[in-house]
Amino acid sequence: MLRLAADTASSSPGDPILNIAIFGAFVAVTMIIVFRASRNNKTAADYYAAGRSFTGGQNGSAIAGDYLSAASFLGIVGAIAINGYDGFLYSIGFLVAWVVALLLVAELLRNTGKFTMADVLAFRLKQRPVRIAAAISTLVVCFFYLLAQMAGAGGLVALLLGIDERVGQSVVIAVVGALMILYVLVGGMKGTTWVQIIKAVLLIAGAGIMTIWVLAINGFNLSTLLDSAVETSGNPAVLAPGLQYGISDISRLDFLSLGLALVLGTAALPHVLMRFYTVPTAKEARKSVVWAIWLIGIFYLFTLVLGYGAAALIGAERIAAAPGGANSAAPLLAFELGGSVLLGIISAIAFATILAVVAGLTITAAASFSHDIYASVIKKGNPPAGAEVKVARRTVIVIGIVAIIGGIGANGQNVAFLVALAFAVAASANLPTIIYSLFWRRFTTKGALFSMYGGLGSAIILISLSPVVSGGPTSMIQGVDFSIFPLSNPGIVSIPLAFFLGWLGTMLDKNKESLDKQAEMEVRSLTGVGAEKSVDH
Repeated sequence: MLRLAADTASSSPGDPILNIAIFGAFVAVTMIIVFRASRNNKTAADYYAAGRSFTGGQNGSAIAGDYLSAASFLGIVGAIAINGYDGFLYSIGFLVAWVVALLLVAELLRNTGKFTMADVLAFRLKQRPVRIAAAISTLVVCFFYLLAQMAGAGGLVALLLGIDERVGQSVVIAVVGALMILYVLVGGMKGTTWVQIIKAVLLIAGAGIMTIWVLAINGFNLSTLLDSAVETSGNPAVLAPGLQYGISDISRLDFLSLGLALVLGTAALPHVLMRFYTVPTAKEARKSVVWAIWLIGIFYLFTLVLGYGAAALIGAERIAAAPGGANSAAPLLAFELGGSVLLGIISAIAFATILAVVAGLTITAAASFSHDIYASVIKKGNPPAGAEVKVARRTVIVIGIVAIIGGIGANGQNVAFLVALAFAVAASANLPTIIYSLFWRRFTTKGALFSMYGGLGSAIILISLSPVVSGGPTSMIQGVDFSIFPLSNPGIVSIPLAFFLGWLGTMLDKNKESLDKQAEMEVRSLTGVGAEKSVDH
């Protein structure tokens, strides 16, 4: 890789050797931390939930680290730089979503669950069918999210090393996947959490420094910055809504669908939900979300300045033409401000972002399979000692290989857009069932299955038949057109459909659930009584 970097240095905006050295230093430091954290990984609670040893502040920082993905840093800055106001709508959607998570999900989920989302559903519904459905949903959502992170890795390295060929980018994606597998195999949730905390601090600090730098150039006057962005682009429309989502009625509907997916998707993302189990109490879970909202909100304000800063100092045309396309906006801005050193630091932070998020996604997917399918369904709740963690580790390897293959296929796509698809699938497949389970006494197993499979299936089918996959200039499959669904995001159809199917399945179900279990879940979710006793036993 070093030789390849040297050969391509002329086409990279910075010093490829320096970029790799800074990134290597980060990997070395975090790997030491992961190995130290892995010493206490003896039980399932240690491996999945870090022994529930993190405080609300620590977990909130880790949630920010988990949530502020390559989409947040690379994708949103690029979207704002190219599409202006419409790009910033991603930031607003991602942030507002946490209000839903705080008010409806965090504390109730911590009180009723153990390791995964399926624990909440299986509390009052039939174990086997809902655990299988929840595991399938979790694996699909994690796969979509992993695609975005891997695509971000490919785009970033394309810029840093000047590698325009897909073969070289594919090799880099494979390296990221291998590191991800190593992090999770060795460190479990505790090691992954510390990597996410470190990454959150570095990302917010790095983005903050660049934000202050951009504002300083413009006399700490946001109006001056916006005027510069308009002057560079020659298009006043970058300050007004409609550049990306206002061209036609279909694009406006697409924006509404995107907003619905972003706002409702966060509260149903499996890797975010799993973080609530790493704290000792529901109070700490609630504090985690408050911490996360502050950190994430501050960061998204930074993206506004960075996006328009990239538009003003670099220009949309140059960004779009760079290796990695829109995802290159933040690294190019770093190079424009501070040369090779700042580019290397910011790029290492972006790489750390990708590694931390894929590690969190991978352990969530592995926990879902080993805990929900292997331990609870195949072994009926009585797996041999240590077997559940062994299965989880083997699952990590399989998921890593699948993620590498999928990331190579998705390379070149805008990562913010790919993440929006993951949010749509999560909001369709998971959120209606979680809401119904927590708040509707009549909800039954058939309703849960209707909602989860219907929401998941409709979201995937609509995505497959949309311009995302075929028929468009940036579609994943070029040269063919089978797009019969006009919207790029399916949320406006699949989310209401999943809520309706949950209601319909419950109305058609003649088998009613245990009233005692429903009452127990209601009391536990609202008060936490009995939660601590059962959580680790």
